[in-house]
Amino acid sequence: MAIILGENRYGKAEIRVFRVTRSGDTHDVLDLNVTVLLSGDFSATHLTGDNTQVLTTDAMKNTVFVFSHEYGAMEPEAFGLLLARHFVATQSHVLKAEVRIEKFDWDRIISKGKPHPSAFRRNGSMTRTATALVCRDGAQTKDFIVCGLDDLVILKTSKSEFGGFLRDKYTTLAQTTDRIMATEVCARWRISASESLRFDRTDWAKNFRDTVDTMLGAFAEHHSLSLQQTLFLMGERVLSNQPEIAAIRLSLPNKHHFAVDLSAFDRENHNEVFIAADRPYGLIEAVIERDDANTASASSAPTPAHTWPAW
Repeated sequence: MAIILGENRYGKAEIRVFRVTRSGDTHDVLDLNVTVLLSGDFSATHLTGDNTQVLTTDAMKNTVFVFSHEYGAMEPEAFGLLLARHFVATQSHVLKAEVRIEKFDWDRIISKGKPHPSAFRRNGSMTRTATALVCRDGAQTKDFIVCGLDDLVILKTSKSEFGGFLRDKYTTLAQTTDRIMATEVCARWRISASESLRFDRTDWAKNFRDTVDTMLGAFAEHHSLSLQQTLFLMGERVLSNQPEIAAIRLSLPNKHHFAVDLSAFDRENHNEVFIAADRPYGLIEAVIERDDANTASASSAPTPAHTWPAW
């Protein structure tokens, strides 16, 4: 039996880049957290310590800073694609370059009734994410983009119930026709491989806004019988409205709110006072995709699993 080197990659994680664009007294800021990962022929450094083909992670960090200076503020998808293409184009032994980006939003401080030109406050409502993957395929390269978001906390106080579920001897949960539904959305959506030639002309900011607005509208509008049903409807609505998206992956923790029993105080709680439970919590996850999504990308390298970030 031989012991061999399996799949491997390396890179620089969490490069914090803060870019200020100055237009006179008015400034704009872009706050990114960038991770670069390279895969390819790196067997020598693992097996013999020969670092001839190892681009230092410090050089990766410097590349990110220099590109931010040279190309200015860009949408995270476009910046990630620019970086990934660079690493594959300049390193012949690199087969895949993956760039993951988190974008943190800042809002202008309102001063004397109007937005201040150079003072900001951090917007903590959610974190936008983007993953760009460039793969060498013979003499050509292929691009993949996965957009996403983390930490989007949403809640509604009506139009949600949960009942008719399986019961066993350990089941104590009561059915309810009126409950608070709350979750913290983690979403990733994959742009169709057939769209790759148009990546450079894609309005990524609009794609992000439209996707978020569609998910929020679906969550708010429908009468939910389960968080699973809500998750599917959110994903279905996104795919129906945005043909450029091949599939969407959603992870929705069920942030339980339990009505407090006030009977000991001779009071009846009409779904007005709740305890917001921290943990444990339900966790609902699923991929919603077009039935031809895998077929459409079957000829694309690498395998579909590599075009998705982990859960």
